[in-house]
Amino acid sequence: MSDDLGEVILETTRSGIYLKCCAVHVATGVEAVAIGPAREPKAVERLAVAKLRRALNR
Repeated sequence: MSDDLGEVILETTRSGIYLKCCAVHVATGVEAVAIGPAREPKAVERLAVAKLRRALNR
């Protein structure tokens, strides 16, 4: 996904009007989850990656 993060796997699951996106950092196994409107899938993915980046910087 992002060069500075390394390899990231994104998994999205739709449930009605909501979309759940899980971002997993391959090297560490750290996972972050974001939930948002299904009509904005890229925004939900960006949020999941941002949360993952924050979790890795702790």
